[in-house]
Amino acid sequence: MPLSSHETFSVESAVELAVVERSGFIESRHIGSAVVLSGDGTVVAQLGDVTTPIYAGSALKPFQALAAMQSGVPLRGAQVALACASHIGSLDHMDVVEGMLKAAGVRQEQLQCPSAWPQDEIARNWLVRSEQGRSKLAFNCSGKHAAFLWACTENGWDTHSYLEPNHPLQQRVRSVIEEYSGEKIAHLGIDGCGAPVAAISLTGLARAYSRLARAPRDRNSNARAATIATSMLDYPWAVQGRGEANTIVMDELDVIAKGGAEGVLVMATPTGASVAVKILDGNPRAATLVGLTLLAVVGAVDIPGVSSVLEKVVEPVLGGSHAVGKIRLGHAVSAMLD
Repeated sequence: MPLSSHETFSVESAVELAVVERSGFIESRHIGSAVVLSGDGTVVAQLGDVTTPIYAGSALKPFQALAAMQSGVPLRGAQVALACASHIGSLDHMDVVEGMLKAAGVRQEQLQCPSAWPQDEIARNWLVRSEQGRSKLAFNCSGKHAAFLWACTENGWDTHSYLEPNHPLQQRVRSVIEEYSGEKIAHLGIDGCGAPVAAISLTGLARAYSRLARAPRDRNSNARAATIATSMLDYPWAVQGRGEANTIVMDELDVIAKGGAEGVLVMATPTGASVAVKILDGNPRAATLVGLTLLAVVGAVDIPGVSSVLEKVVEPVLGGSHAVGKIRLGHAVSAMLD
């Protein structure tokens, strides 16, 4: 039976990407799909269903940021990276977002993302001690929302309805996503932060990042896209947070890495080789292991460098305070290593 346009790919069309091993016993299996593109956008490897739409979630933030910049928002340096970020709410993150709001001439209260406690422990303790409580600045999408508001003030657009699908900014966001992914958005929903979220295929998502990552070296590419690709790599701490997986990948491998909700991850090298992964159960813990391995299999990244990064970002399976197992590749991925 064919799937409707209102659901992602099925268990039957997915493959085993990773397993969780504890004390020599496999206790969990992560199934999903993944696709790898070469620098020219050609599919060079695929596992499972890579054409049925998925909600790409926060993996689309660089293209939402691009739409804001195309609308006249003069983002610079770390501000660009924060507009693309799913950050942990550190004091540095919140300071940059606060500066964006000030430059836009708007108040924190005008952000339509939820208030949150920071994931960052230092920032959380500071908010507790200062009796400020949860903050919209600490929400992981606050940089994107600040850029959205800034686009509104630059153009005289309504700031109250900036998340509505028919708002001029959101119409531009959709156009940018479709341009870079090379496909029509299959479905539009509401993301966890309240913004519209687009459903596209894993192949379209990988294609969008391939084009974005190539932009700094492509004379025919959009200059703002080049700025986004460069800024994400220049300020990797701003995209997620120091010590976090996406930041480590960008900092040590010079590979753009961006996660999305529900087990989505996409990465791209400066030459445009890209990989997009969707873990079907929504758990992201194996996504970096799978994605980097696939990039290594096709020769897009250095294997020793990947091994070093994976040691830092793939957490061991613990028994008490001791490692008693690990997350390892599933048979669909490990078979490609033979």
